[in-house]
Formats: sequence, C-alpha cells, structure tokens
Amino acid sequence: MAESDSAELEQAARKYWSAEGYTAGGVIREVDYASQSGGLDPSLAGIKIVDTDTHIVEPPTLFTDRAPAGMKDKLPYVKRDPDGVDRWYIGDRNCGTLGGNVIRKDNNKLLGRLAFPTLEEAHAGGHEIAPRLSAMDDMGVYAQICFQNSGITQAGTLMSLGDRDLALTIMKIYNDFNADWQRESGERLFPMAHLPFWDKAELEKEARRCIDMGLKGFVVPDTPERVGVPSFNHDYWTGFLEMCDATGTPLNFHLNAAMDPNTLTWEGFQFEQTLSVVATMFSIGNAATMGNWMVSGRLDQHPNLKIGLIESGMGWIPFAVEALEHQFQEMLPIKRDVLKKQPWDYFRDHFMCTFWFEKVAPKLLLETIGVDNVMFETDFPHPTSLYPGVQAHITDVLGGYDFGVKKKVLQDNASRFYNLPF
Repeated sequence: MAESDSAELEQAARKYWSAEGYTAGGVIREVDYASQSGGLDPSLAGIKIVDTDTHIVEPPTLFTDRAPAGMKDKLPYVKRDPDGVDRWYIGDRNCGTLGGNVIRKDNNKLLGRLAFPTLEEAHAGGHEIAPRLSAMDDMGVYAQICFQNSGITQAGTLMSLGDRDLALTIMKIYNDFNADWQRESGERLFPMAHLPFWDKAELEKEARRCIDMGLKGFVVPDTPERVGVPSFNHDYWTGFLEMCDATGTPLNFHLNAAMDPNTLTWEGFQFEQTLSVVATMFSIGNAATMGNWMVSGRLDQHPNLKIGLIESGMGWIPFAVEALEHQFQEMLPIKRDVLKKQPWDYFRDHFMCTFWFEKVAPKLLLETIGVDNVMFETDFPHPTSLYPGVQAHITDVLGGYDFGVKKKVLQDNASRFYNLPF
C-alpha cells in the first residue's frame, strides 16, 4: 500500500466520529424516567421485541484483557487526552473517539452532540451487559442486534497499521468479545462480526470461525474498492458470499458509509446544522447499496443471500425500488439474461430495512414495502436514537395493524433474518 494511501486510511479512521461532536455544548433533555421504564406495553404481550440497530461502546480493556502472550503493548487501549476526551490508541497513534453515547448515566439525553467526552459520564449500558439488559427491560425490548461504536475495528484503522498479523489479531479478539457478549447476555445481545476483508483467505477463514461460534451476521463495507479491495462485483468475494448463502448468515450495511454527505452541506454551517443533513443522507444513501446489489447479478448467483439495510429508514424504499424498476426497463434490456427478476422481487426476496423515528412510513407504507421486509430499531445509545418513548412510538405507528403484523415487524422478521433462537 502506498504511503499516501495509508495516511488517508488512517485519517479517515480517526475522523470516524467528528471531533466537534465532543466539544462543549449541546442541550440536556430531562427524561421522566419513571414514565419511560414500564416495560412492554400490554397490547404487545406475547411479542419479544428485537431492536435491530443498537451499538456497543467497546470497553476500554476489550483488547488488552484478551491479549495473546507478548502482544498486550501492541493492542488498542483507551487514554484520556489533554482536551478531556477519551480516545482509542494503538501505540502512540490516535485512532479516534469511543463513538456515540448520548444517554447520560442519570438517564437524561444529550442533544446536539455525538457523545459525552468521557465514558464515566455516559450510561453504563453502552459498555456493560447488566445495565444494558436492565435498560432493555425498562424499554420493553427483549433482544438487540449490536453494531460497533468506534472506528477501532474499521478497515482504515487496521489496514494502515502496516502489520497484517496485528490487524488480524485485533479483528479476532473483537469477534471473540462479540461471542462472549452474546453468551453472557443469555442470548439477548447479538453483536455483528467484523472481517479482515483485505485478505481473501483470512476473510473466508474468519467468516467460517464466526459462523461456527454462533455469531448471527457480518458488517461489510458498501464499496470495499475504496480501501483497495476488489468490489463485490469481483470473484474475490464469491467464496464468502456462497458461505453466507448456504448458511443463511446475513450481510449488514449499516448506513451507507461509502459516501461523504459532508460534501453536500453548505459552507458556514455549525456542527449541529451539518450533522442534521449528514445523518439524513447517510440513511437515504442505502438506496445506492440496494441498487448496486440489484443490478449486479449477484442476487441471481446467490438466491438465498440476505441483506440488511440498517439504520436505513423505510420511507424512501418505494421511490427507490420504483426508480430501479423504471431503470431496468429503460437501461438494462441487454442484461435480462443475467437479471432474472424485477427490483420489487429482488427486494422482497433478499432485503430488510429498518425504521425508528418515522411515523408516515410505518403507518401508511408498510404493506406497500412488505410486512415481511421491515424491522424495528432504536439506534440506542446514539444521537437521534428513539429514546425516550419507545413503547409509545411503537403503539402509535403500529397500533392500526393486527397482532400478527405487529409480531412480524417487531420480532419474527428479525428472528428469521438473523436466525435467532426464539
């Protein structure tokens, strides 16, 4: 890898969460927690709600506690910088912050920022199992699908180290930690695995190890070619995709991290203004993820492949699929020998989307999108998370549907998609 490419990857990893999001400011929303901690609404009795997009704040000793002999000094650790912000380091390399957690330890919520500067200020449920399960019980959520929070296992971080063995060790330790959390939570927390996708042989080997450990899905990049790895259109990925197809292990595209919505915002905005636009575009960017897979021919090659569009929202789905239906007719007649289905068929056979804050889409578009293709999420404990008010929102937007539809959206779709044990 060229020195300039390595520096660019390192910089991208360090900026995984914008430093401005940890500066002084923001507003504390006072939460009447007693009114928000009543558990599952009685109208939903019999449903085990699966929250399909949440985040684990990687504990500061995650890697050093699991260090192989002689490697502890090489592995990631957390230190508090002079500006009062906790950050990940590898050696003396700054790898960025611990990620987003806007739920304060007293259950109030920070608005207008990404997180509190230090771990101690934030809700312990971000990085500890017992308080996490307690918070879930209070919210009426039975299980959570969990994604990474910092950039410490991001490809840009690991590929820029210049030490492939160390990068692979970090990745394996992280996946071991995920398996531990799943087991120690009593099969209520299901962290998604990460993969060393810069090495085809190790990618397939670690994917098989994760499946054998019982992990329920993989987080993969939208456009791996951005970090020098062949795209999903390349045979490089065929063995891995065949494995996922055969085992029913889903791929998760969490937002569209391949795009940079900062380039779409006006110059001169304050942080809060920029982030409001950026967060929206990251979700809508999943339309490109969906479109790439639909036009690629991969879904015909791998007929059982499952693809999650996570933290995507759902309201844009009908327009995007209809637009692709039109493009299939207008632009792709020469590909009809490769693309055997229409976009709506591909969507219903392969994709899941998620919703949290939306009202219009779950109330009016659920049957158009497909009651078998939508899952619920909260994005806990991130900025924009559906907190407080989880049960009130669910009963509002799904209250007009019968119990069977509610159970599909809140439990059964996720259980089927992630092969959960309930």
